Amino acid sequence: MPGGHPDVVLASGSPRRRELLGSLGVPFEVVISGEDENSPETDPARLAAELALLKGRSVAALRPDALVLAADTVVACDGQLLAKPADAAENEAFLRVLSGRTHQVFTGVAALHGQDETVEVACTDVTFRALTDAEMAFYAASGEGLDKAGGYGIQALGASLVCHLSGEYTNVVGFPLSVVIRLLRGGGVPVWTAEPAPGETGVRRE
Repeated sequence: MPGGHPDVVLASGSPRRRELLGSLGVPFEVVISGEDENSPETDPARLAAELALLKGRSVAALRPDALVLAADTVVACDGQLLAKPADAAENEAFLRVLSGRTHQVFTGVAALHGQDETVEVACTDVTFRALTDAEMAFYAASGEGLDKAGGYGIQALGASLVCHLSGEYTNVVGFPLSVVIRLLRGGGVPVWTAEPAPGETGVRRE
């Protein structure tokens, strides 16, 4: 517990989440959750929160003295949930659903420390431009979207698919930094050497 605040553990193997958390200057270690991400929940916001807590609890059981951060991202378009595509053909099918339409990206972020559990869900509206058949086939064949909810990654080639965002960009990457900063400070972890701000120390359970 350096400096009187808990160690930070990221319960995710995502290189994008590691990079974003590292950008805050907070020392942390990675412990990957082995939890199954399947759930019967169909509401995307509740699903993102549920899966983030599930991942976080499995790691918090191993590191009860640490502040464990876990996240899960869910993509929904007109009530249809789009998980990680199984192959290029399914990835192309996802792009056909998203082409020329606005969808929602929900990321649940959970912070667990001892008996305290806090979870918040961020939502960003993402609009795809109308894609040609050749563009969808090309992107699906690139393989970039195979390990990502919704079948695309906005931080790389997938940025060319998007024409409008309403909400937080880092939420679409899978780790909304406004939420992460608030949860870290609420758990007593200084970010950019700042002490927790008033109103950021409460614990909310869902």
